Amino acid sequence: MQSFTKASKCFQMLISQSFFQRYIREIKTQTPRLEKALKKKRFFGESGFVLLVVPITTFCLGTWQVKRRKWKIELIKSLEEKTQSPPVELPLSLEEISEMEYRPVIVRGEFDHSREMKIGPRSNLLKEGGGLLTTGTGGGFHIITPFKLADREQTILVNRGWVRGDHADPRTRREGQVQGEVEIGGIVRLEEKRYPMTPKGNFRETGYWLYRDLEKMAKTAGTEPIFIDQDLRTSIPGGPLGGQTRISLRNEHFSYIITWYTLSLITFVMWYRRYIRPPPPSTAFDYIRKSLK
Repeated sequence: MQSFTKASKCFQMLISQSFFQRYIREIKTQTPRLEKALKKKRFFGESGFVLLVVPITTFCLGTWQVKRRKWKIELIKSLEEKTQSPPVELPLSLEEISEMEYRPVIVRGEFDHSREMKIGPRSNLLKEGGGLLTTGTGGGFHIITPFKLADREQTILVNRGWVRGDHADPRTRREGQVQGEVEIGGIVRLEEKRYPMTPKGNFRETGYWLYRDLEKMAKTAGTEPIFIDQDLRTSIPGGPLGGQTRISLRNEHFSYIITWYTLSLITFVMWYRRYIRPPPPSTAFDYIRKSLK
């Protein structure tokens, strides 16, 4: 009965002319809550401008990463194409060689197996194996051998390729320890940067290098700081499996793009809610509800 009385009262107010006149008078004489909120938030002051820098900056960083990703993809593609270009003779100048990374070259000379070194652990980059010594893709080593050039008084370092861990000892692969002058093809490589979490290692203690530290390796072997990865085509039967060149360029720009754009969206929404979006305005139903109390 009580709820029916309230409903009846509400209906009478709605149809009452005095109610509508009163409601219109309230609208005319009072500034709506929405207008007040907008006026209040029209000038958000220095703090608003300062905080707006955050979403703008993160958006710019995300856009920059989009361009960086496109550049990195094109760079990797160009390096892959470079490794497939026709081989050339190894230049005499070290300065010229330093600008030829990933370029195929041809060299003639003789291996010095007495100064052989290893880099490891490494996995086989090729699915196909060249025999018992190179079957599989598990842990192993890259065999690095000094190579005395036939046309000049220089000795360089050649990564002959990958062998399984149980064939790291040259005595287990005598067939592949070729003697005499040979012609091989390979890819020019430069110094390899050590990743922050990679230990420096100690060749004297472990007997192998953890990464391609070209300067120290050349000094240890008594060679020039010139390094090539021997290709698969000129690999010696019974020896390491060549063709172990990896285009090692980090390309994590997509994750950076997601991170920066997400931060930009979140911080902009927070800024908008704080400085732009007003609280919901009062409605006729809110007014009726207050009148019934």
